This record gives sequence, structure tokens and C-alpha cells, in this order.
Amino acid sequence: MSNPISDFFGSILTPKDTKVLGIDIGSSSIKVVQLKKQGGKAVLETYGEIALGPYSGTDLGRATVLSADKLAEAVKDLLKESNTTTLNSGLSISIGSSFIVFINMPSSEQKNYAEMVPIEARKYIPIPISEVTLDWWALPKDEKTVSEFQNGQKVEDDKTTEVLLIVINNDALNKNIEIQKLAGLATSFSEVEIFSCMRAALEPSVAPQIIMDFGASSTKVFVVERGILRASHVVSRGSQDITLSISKSMGISFEEAEKIKIKQGILGEDKNNISEVSSITVDYILSETGRFIMNYYKKSNKKISKIVLTGGGSLLRGLKEKAQNSFETPVEIADPFSKVEYPAFLEEVLKTAGPEFTVAIGLAIRKLQEI
Repeated sequence: MSNPISDFFGSILTPKDTKVLGIDIGSSSIKVVQLKKQGGKAVLETYGEIALGPYSGTDLGRATVLSADKLAEAVKDLLKESNTTTLNSGLSISIGSSFIVFINMPSSEQKNYAEMVPIEARKYIPIPISEVTLDWWALPKDEKTVSEFQNGQKVEDDKTTEVLLIVINNDALNKNIEIQKLAGLATSFSEVEIFSCMRAALEPSVAPQIIMDFGASSTKVFVVERGILRASHVVSRGSQDITLSISKSMGISFEEAEKIKIKQGILGEDKNNISEVSSITVDYILSETGRFIMNYYKKSNKKISKIVLTGGGSLLRGLKEKAQNSFETPVEIADPFSKVEYPAFLEEVLKTAGPEFTVAIGLAIRKLQEI
């Protein structure tokens, strides 16, 4: 793999411990980003992606479930092809291997949350508590809860504190540990992909924003307000479903359908009605997202200020315009590489590639903050 970034920065000597990797293990591919700290800034050194289909004997772009040893093999191949020069890394955990819920706890008992939260969590977790790992944060009060309403209405109840509870399946954590060992990585953390995505896709904002992460097998939708996750939803359809619909309607292979999807998208008229076929899946995803947005508005009485599209599926031609028309809210494509320094001649390439690398960049930024 050609690496113009390494060539560009090749003359700069950087201590090994200032280089880090963000490794995003998705359902259809693995993405890696290598950053280094230089002059107090995050500098991009290299990046790369490898499809997982061939490791399971299936097509490029297909979602697949692989064992730890196969994933480790793919990671090692990717690191070699991408010319990475460090093993210091952070790994992603799929939202499908985790569970996010908001619970209310007594505000007066915050010092006892370490004992109380696991007990409360059992009400929401359908499997034994011994099979999961918990993490949680007490969320700050909304501005309306710390002072009286200006219109004289009753002050909201401040006797409870909303707690963001993250539940991660131990099998997923153990699998990441096994991948780390087999690939020889020096991994200090595994992070649920939503939080990596937030770090790389959004700019600071007081008003609520939505991220729509279009993956191969699902679309993750979540509301972020003041840098804090406030609500999340997973739509069980993704970009792979569009390809499968095209494949079925035209009687062609998945690989051929993938090429047509990339070329045609959901734009304009075509003799084979590809745009119409593609739109069926997209319409479903947008409809589900619309219901999620409406439910959030009913609960919070707050309108979404912006929608950011990310993930490989967000590059589908016509998707941004269709989303804009559906939600009547400003829509933009994520540009996670804007968070780091890179050679100017790569700007257009990285803007196009950016949405696929959002999680990997978010992981690398967190890892870099450890230095």
C-alpha cells in the first residue's frame, strides 16, 4: 500500500511512545488510523481498511462473524499493509455487544452509586449480571433543573439523578483481549463505538445534535447534547441490505450489486429501478430515525439542531439530500480527519474517506490523550 503520509513526514523523528493506533473492528471491515503527537497536535501518519468477507469466504462488503484468531489475522494483515509503526492502541466494541440505558438514582446517594447501580441494573439486563461488565456516569442536571423556570412553572424534581449505564457483554471484552494477544497489540482500552464516534464526528454544541452511523448491518442513531449522550437507537438495517435488495431484484451477485449501488445510489431515474429499490431500505431507516427524533422531542421538548451522517453507508449518493428533505434539519457528512493535522494534498481524499474512519479516529484521539 502506498503511504504518502509516511513519505511526507518521513524526515521527522518522533519517539515511539508518541504514536498510537485506533482500530475499529466492524462487521464488514476493520479500519485503522495511526496518529502521533507533535507540537501538542494530533498528526495523521497513516490509515487503512481491510474487508472481512474474504476471511470468511464471502463477498467484499458483507457483514460477517469471525473468530478471534481470524480477526487477529486480519488485523495483522491490515497493520502490515498500512505500514503502521506502533502497537499502542485502543479497540472498538460494537454497539451490538453492548447495551445502553438511562436510569434514575437518588441524588442524595451518589456516594453509594458503586454499590447501588449494579443492583438497579439487574432490572434492565436480560442476562445474569455476572456475564456483563458495567460502566456508568451520573449525568449533569439540565439547565432547567438548577433554577426555577422563567415562566413560573413548577421546578423539575431534583431528588433524582439520571445515570448513563453502559452494559458490555463479557464475551465481547474477552474476544477483544484475545485479538489483542494474537495480534501482538499493546491495547490499553476497549470502547463502545458510539463514544469514539462522538469524539471524532461532532464539534462542541449546546443544542442537541444527532449522529446517524450507517454501518453494513445496522444504523446507529444517537442524540448528543453538550457533549453528553442523551438517547440512542439502533435500526436493524444498513448499507448491506441495500446491496442485497439490488442483488435480488436484478438476479445478480452481491459483488455486482455493490458496484451498482456505489455508482447509482438513490439518485435519479434508471431503467432497472435501482434508485427505487435502494430507497426502500433508506426510507425505512429514515422513518425509524424520524420516530426516534419525535420521541426525543416529546420527552425533552428540544429540537435537533443538526444531523451528522457517518459510517461507510453515509457515502451513498443522494442520501444526504434525502435525509435533508425527510427531517427538514441541517444535514452534513462527518469530516473526522478535520480533528487531526495532515498534508494539504490529501484533503479531498480524506474528506471522501472520512466517514468510514470516524470510530478509528475517535479511538486514536482517546489513546493519544493518554500520553
